[in-house]
Amino acid sequence: MESEEIKLVKPSKLKSYMVFTKFRLSALVILSALSGYLFVGEFDWWEMTYLLVGGLLVTAASNGSNQIWERDLDKKMNRTSKRPLPLGHMSVNEAYAIVILCLISGTALLLMLNLSSALLGLGAFVSYVFMYTPMKRKSSWAVFVGAFPGAIPPLLGAVAHDEVGFGMIPGVLFFVQFTWQFPHFWAIAWVAYDDYKAGGFSLLPSKKGKSKESAFQIVAYSLILIPFSLIPWLLGYTGIWSMIVATIFGAGFFLYAYRLFLTLDDKDARKLMFASFFYLPVIQFVYVFDRII
Repeated sequence: MESEEIKLVKPSKLKSYMVFTKFRLSALVILSALSGYLFVGEFDWWEMTYLLVGGLLVTAASNGSNQIWERDLDKKMNRTSKRPLPLGHMSVNEAYAIVILCLISGTALLLMLNLSSALLGLGAFVSYVFMYTPMKRKSSWAVFVGAFPGAIPPLLGAVAHDEVGFGMIPGVLFFVQFTWQFPHFWAIAWVAYDDYKAGGFSLLPSKKGKSKESAFQIVAYSLILIPFSLIPWLLGYTGIWSMIVATIFGAGFFLYAYRLFLTLDDKDARKLMFASFFYLPVIQFVYVFDRII
């Protein structure tokens, strides 16, 4: 009796490229850029297209560069071991070509908006790839460094309006997302703690890992996010609805974090993680709707 051969079916090139660039995550990131753009006011369809496609491509280049940099480490972690590079579904040269193509074309599209947008896109790429990524294995301060490129999308969306430039409104939008980054990413780091540890990463705020000390900092940032999310209302940029929604959702987000502090349970960390994914787009688009109605 002949033995059956088990054939490993390679995914399509398109699917490999989407995994390599983290397409779904990139698409979520540019929603923040869209909220910043719409928050400023009137919009042009061509401008919005340049912003969204250009931002998507630069983000894809950042995500791909991260996978090139960490391709050997990805083999050690369950959640990343099936990426195209560890599996050999994509060559390193091919990966570099995709990153270069995405970065150049994305930056060119942002440049069609204005120079500030292009520089912000490049700044996010450089700080994410050459500062945050190598720092992840050396210090938990990498989360602080990574919060800067992570908070650029709404800022980029606002400055896409050439007449706005760098001012109070883009700064406020940046500041809210910057603060949100900490409980958001620490929740992810808690859930994926064992995987990160296998890859040599230690990204929770305390050296003790999943501890009361780490949970306390998650709670603290979740708490200060509430008054910080009210800044657009306090400055008169938005109306009463943003104040109500930001307070309610901020309190709910804080309660998830406080629950984690009480239990130190991975299930509660996972709930906080999913709450963070939901919280940000709701708050940002409430800002937009409250400003334009």
